[in-house]
Amino acid sequence: MRKKIMLFPILLFILYILVCPKDAVNSASFGLMLWYQKVLPSLLPFAILSNILIDSGYLPYFTKYLYPVTKLFLPTSEAGSYAVLSGFLFGFPMGAKNSARLCQNHLISKTEAEILTIVCNNISPVFICGYIMSQQLHLPELCPYAILLVYAPPLLLGAILLRKNKTNIESKKIPASRPQMNFKIIDTGIMNGFETLTKLGGYIMLFSILSSALLKIPLSIKLQCILIGITEITNGIAHIPVSESANCLQILFALGITAWGGLSGLAQTCSVTKECPFSIKRYVRYRILFACLTMAMTYLFFFFTNTR
Repeated sequence: MRKKIMLFPILLFILYILVCPKDAVNSASFGLMLWYQKVLPSLLPFAILSNILIDSGYLPYFTKYLYPVTKLFLPTSEAGSYAVLSGFLFGFPMGAKNSARLCQNHLISKTEAEILTIVCNNISPVFICGYIMSQQLHLPELCPYAILLVYAPPLLLGAILLRKNKTNIESKKIPASRPQMNFKIIDTGIMNGFETLTKLGGYIMLFSILSSALLKIPLSIKLQCILIGITEITNGIAHIPVSESANCLQILFALGITAWGGLSGLAQTCSVTKECPFSIKRYVRYRILFACLTMAMTYLFFFFTNTR
């Protein structure tokens, strides 16, 4: 029965491509161009360098100086501070990817890796400021507030979860090893980086086609935006009807689905964390919580500041 249920949406997906080939091709092209122009150049170099840094054994020399800064926000282990940096600064899904790699290399515990996957797997500040607030909502002056509203819930929850599991985290020691750098490590890092980004490109393309198919459902514009936003945030934000600048409701929706990350984001996260599997149900619950908290904080922000 379960196999038949899983087969049904796949058949509908194929049927849509056959019935609406033009729309399917256009949405696939949009997804691939988004991946090629935005995701690939911004994440591939960092993915390669991260792999080299972790596999070469030089990570402790880097986290030695990073840890005193990140522990002011999140009480991670020393190695876990690198996942914090990659998740919040370089963006989704590098937080989850590096948490899994650190767990696989026995640099952090599985408990810490799962917590970091939940709280550090966020959209990058560049994407929030550049694409969402400036390009789509035409409100670049609100970028600092948008970043705070999206990042505050995971930072707060992360601090609570990490302190609650303090024993499991602190008991995990970084094994002593001699750093080494050679072409085998570099080649492996490059191939691993390309493999990860190629998978992301496939997911982005498939969910772009799915978003296009959802537009065929006879619903109001608002419901279509919500449905597409839950599925894939880039397309969902792109379909927000904005003229000169967005209002409170439009910003609330945009930041809410950004905090959620989309089903596409969930699929990509599962793909890059195969070295250290995590509880999908727990991840989804917390991402929904982040979205709700972000929207509540956004509403309060506009209510008390009377910005819009």
